[in-house]
Parts: sequence; structure tokens; C-alpha cells
Amino acid sequence: MGIAKVEDIIGQTVRRDIGRMKRFVEGQLEAAARSIIGTPNAHVGIVTGFFIRNAVPPSPETDGLGGMAHLAAALSNLGIPVTVISDAPCCKAVWAVTTELPKDVAFEITSVSAASVRSLRARLSEAERPITHMIAIERVSPASDGKPHREYGADMSDDTAPLHLLFEDPEWSRPWVTIGIGDGGNEIGMGVLPEEIVHDDIPNGPLISAAIPADYLIVSSVSNWGGWGLVSAMAMVAPRDAAARLLTDFTPERDRAYLAAAVDVGQAVDDSRIDRPATPKMSVDRLSWEQHAQVLTQLRAHVDGYLAAPLHA
Repeated sequence: MGIAKVEDIIGQTVRRDIGRMKRFVEGQLEAAARSIIGTPNAHVGIVTGFFIRNAVPPSPETDGLGGMAHLAAALSNLGIPVTVISDAPCCKAVWAVTTELPKDVAFEITSVSAASVRSLRARLSEAERPITHMIAIERVSPASDGKPHREYGADMSDDTAPLHLLFEDPEWSRPWVTIGIGDGGNEIGMGVLPEEIVHDDIPNGPLISAAIPADYLIVSSVSNWGGWGLVSAMAMVAPRDAAARLLTDFTPERDRAYLAAAVDVGQAVDDSRIDRPATPKMSVDRLSWEQHAQVLTQLRAHVDGYLAAPLHA
């Protein structure tokens, strides 16, 4: 089944049925992987960090951080430079995870102002080796009202830099390919979905549905899994020696180290409710790390089996 099986694994039903979103984007995971692997002198930016004001302490979610880390590790091991991007409210947790990466990556932090984001955008596009691909993983998008919202509708404008301006801005023609990874309908990239899918299938969909599209959208039941899916797909379309390097750190052990850094150092939290504020713990989207490790193990077994088949050996 190849990459279609990867889509099934990362889209397996957990808290809600994302079947219609998943079906709409079938094939985009493979297209995104081929775009990165097939680009000479690629340089990948990864935007992440979803801040939760009412957490204890106020912190970003654990989701997105692990997916960013696996993508950054895989690409760096392949020799593709990576620039991790976040904003001031999320910087401690994102930085903490980057310290666990096998190779150094560039790390850019903006304030929550549009001017700060636009300044970063100019520097990245004019660099000696400019960004070729910009990935957002679990990063909130403004909705049709121009404001970013949490899943229950809260306005996040005061806590969130407009990093969506790296993906779409009426004042600017972007020079890079964009990839969105999300699970809830309110993340950057989800703007490509037909309005009725998010409105009908996601709680508070008419209010929170993302307005910002991406060239490729990866939908998963947990955003971290979408990052894992992209690592898997890249390994499956890359030459054999490149696949081995992409998968060097694609293990549950490394994932646990990334999550531990996010929680123990960065104080990242699980999904937080108004009536039940989250605190730092080893879980993602209300699932224990052990449950997440099972999904990563599924993916790794599938990819290894695919690569070991006679056609790919």
C-alpha cells in the first residue's frame, strides 16, 4: 500500500473522525515528500508552537513539538539545513526540544507583532541559501474573522505572532513551497479544505476554521503524527542511502527524549480546557506517550518493510 498506508496510520480515529478531511487531501503527503526530496539545495523552515494561556503555567502544547523535532532531525541527517521558527510565548519549549536534536539547526524567534514576522520573512527570503519549503505543524491560523482561535473558540490574537504571514500575505509573493500539518481544522494549511467539511465535522467549525491555505496539506489525528508521516513518506520516495539517513533518529526512544525536553525544560502542556487547565506531563492530545510510541512503531515497521521489499532493496 505504500504511502497510502502511512496516511491510514496517521489518520486513524482517536478523538474524532477526520475521515472527510483525510480523504480530501489524499496524495498530498506523497506530493509534499517528493517536493522536498526532489529540490536541489533545499532549505526547510518549520513553524510550530501553539500557546495555551490558561495552562499552569501558561505554555505551548506538546503537540507539534515532537513532529517538528523528527522532521528537523531527519532533514539535518540528510544534509538539508533546517530553520525552526516560533514566537516569544512558545520559545522556551521549542528551544528545549531543539537541544535534543542530533545536529544543530537555526532557530528564529519573533515577537507577536506583524512587523517582527515581516522582518524575519525578508531575512529568510534574501539569505545566501534561502528557504525553499516552509512547513507549519500545529500552528494556528486566523479564521475568516481575521483572528486565530482555539478549538473552543477563544481568541488567541494577544498570544500568537502572525506567523501565517510566512505562508500567505496579500502584500507579498512568497518564494517557497508551503506545507501545512494539522489535526483540528484551525491550523495553517487547513484553508484549502472545503468550508463545509470543517464547519460540519469540527466542533465550533464555523468560528475557528482556518483561512490560510498551503500548497500541500497533511491531515492527521494528532499533528505530531503528521510530522512523522512526512518523515516516513520522504524515506519511501528517497534513494535507498538517503532513506537510511532520514530514518536514523526516527525511533520511539528519540521521541521520548523530545517530549521529555518539552515537558521537563520547556514546561509544555497537554491540551488544556477552560474547566481543566493543563499542567506539564508526558502526554500529547490527551494520549499518553506510550500510546504515541505505538503509532511511531507502526510507521517505522511499515516503512522498513516497504524499503526491504525486493523492488526497493
